[in-house]
Amino acid sequence: MMITKTLFPGRYMQGLGAIERLENELSNFGQVGLCIMAPSAMKMLSGKIPEQIAGLRLIVEEFKRECCDREIERLANLGSECHAQFVVAIGGGKTIDTGKIVADRLNTPVVVVPTIASTDAPCSACAVVYSEEGVVTRVEYQKRNPDLVLVDSGIIANAPERFLISGMGDALATWFEAESCLKTKSKNEAGELGSLTAYALARLCYDTLLKYGLAALVSCKANAVTPALEHVIEANTLLSGLGFESGGLAMAHSIHNGLTVLPQTHNYYHGEKVALGVLASLFLNDKLKALIDEVYSFSESVGLPTTLAELGLAGVSPDELKKVATRACIADEFIHHEGGEITPEMVVHALLAADGEGQRRKGIPR
Repeated sequence: MMITKTLFPGRYMQGLGAIERLENELSNFGQVGLCIMAPSAMKMLSGKIPEQIAGLRLIVEEFKRECCDREIERLANLGSECHAQFVVAIGGGKTIDTGKIVADRLNTPVVVVPTIASTDAPCSACAVVYSEEGVVTRVEYQKRNPDLVLVDSGIIANAPERFLISGMGDALATWFEAESCLKTKSKNEAGELGSLTAYALARLCYDTLLKYGLAALVSCKANAVTPALEHVIEANTLLSGLGFESGGLAMAHSIHNGLTVLPQTHNYYHGEKVALGVLASLFLNDKLKALIDEVYSFSESVGLPTTLAELGLAGVSPDELKKVATRACIADEFIHHEGGEITPEMVVHALLAADGEGQRRKGIPR
């Protein structure tokens, strides 16, 4: 019997000045909440948040930068001690993932307020856990999706544009990975097959990036909220979130996980590493030249990495690439959704091909 499963956040709100709706929205979840804020969010919003939640009691705690077991346990204990009725996570992907796990352990609602559009973490019911050194250790699944995702486009527009670019890299993978899962009938992140809805949203995500990505980047650089920026924020956050979780993941995210084993990549963002994984997947899956050119052209236009050197891996050794590929191919990794037997050697060759094409297009002599 074929069962499909599609997950959604309880509510999604996006727009200029959306943060002004926070107090009214939080009142739906209780009177006492634990608010986990990224350090950058503390600096940017610490004066504004109390003003918006005057009728509620929030225990505000600064996130210690890594979604690791020690930090999760610390915050869950704090939430238990203050009898939090809900959790608010304000910041980027790791802050958000930590907040989701903490809320799940406390069995409370979670409200997500992204301050950057750099990943598709805000809408999903799963979270990536890292070691204290920043290496991916596992993915944790929560019992439900966030109860509210509130995105203030003005905050996103005033964040460094590199975050938006990284988000486009993460979103770029959405359709290609969902398509692989569709072809191989692989399960999605909800543990079942994807739905037509999920695949359609994943494709819309890709089309939106190609149509509005460059204009959105121009707007973000100017700190301007325009329709193009709104469209790409939605693609990075909502469409990619729904598409990856309910459509499924494949090679690009496994390449990301593999790249995290090399310390040289730790200063690069999730979406930047995923983007190179997309390029490698094009070669592994024998995509047509026209599509390869389309994806490389888009990546170049918005400043996504198309070579290993752009991820700190200039002169990377064969042994280091083998470590990346071996990690990407461990049992139960998403890469096996591509179908057939995928070996570390195949992944190394795909990475080298993707890097070679990136260098060729840049005119870098080999």
